[in-house]
Amino acid sequence: MSDHPSLQPYADAWTQSIEAISELVKPLAEAEWNRATDCPGWSVRDVVSHVIGIECELLGDPRPIHTLPRDIYHVVDETSRHMEVQVDVRRHHTGPEMTGELEYTIIRRSRQLRNEKRKPDAEVRHVLPGLPPVTLERQLLLRAFDVWVHEQDIRRALRQPGNLDSAAALITRDVLVDGLPRVVAKKAGAPADSAVVIDVSGPVEFMRTVRVDKDGRGSVNGSPSLGPAATLSMGWETYVRLACGRARAEAVAGDVKAEGDAELATAILNAFAVTP
Repeated sequence: MSDHPSLQPYADAWTQSIEAISELVKPLAEAEWNRATDCPGWSVRDVVSHVIGIECELLGDPRPIHTLPRDIYHVVDETSRHMEVQVDVRRHHTGPEMTGELEYTIIRRSRQLRNEKRKPDAEVRHVLPGLPPVTLERQLLLRAFDVWVHEQDIRRALRQPGNLDSAAALITRDVLVDGLPRVVAKKAGAPADSAVVIDVSGPVEFMRTVRVDKDGRGSVNGSPSLGPAATLSMGWETYVRLACGRARAEAVAGDVKAEGDAELATAILNAFAVTP
């Protein structure tokens, strides 16, 4: 346990998810590592490579010196290019090589987190390139979120559902909800002095109202709205897939119930992704 108990919930949530990934991939046959996931362009092997790579960078390991092929269609900007390097260098690694490196990385990172001496508000690097530093607490929260999302990528690819209501799932809910005001007010252009209700059911159940003020700024809370401009109802897995860019609105149309302003509802669903 670190010297600061406020960091422990994030470390525990991260541990549960990354150990779940390790257990999921340990028995895979070589061909199963190549199964496509919902994460655009990435196989199960690629997702695991990404997780390993980020954790190694947080351990202080040097980034690989590697030139990416030019024909990787999902590399569209500097962020995706940065992320792809750790993935592409492992594309020819065998299953045993992958599981061995993952297990060793978990051991090293767990030790680092147990021995953490910095305060929760200490300024540390962001894992994405070009973004300003964050607090240590925020960094750990984002790691719990990211690893859980990738755990679910792998679970869907392998058809092994689980941990949909884990501690990291609740952290993920909060991270994704924080992105709703930007989605509704800025990206979808909801009118001033309007409200939009998002109603989610399933293992993680919640209702949030996004309100757009007279200046077009959005905010979100749990209080109900009388006469919202639009209401979107969906299951938790559908919400995660949309908000994390794992599915387009038209692909999950049958899993979403939209009421109110149909044009606004469509604009919101088309702009729902909040992850890079």
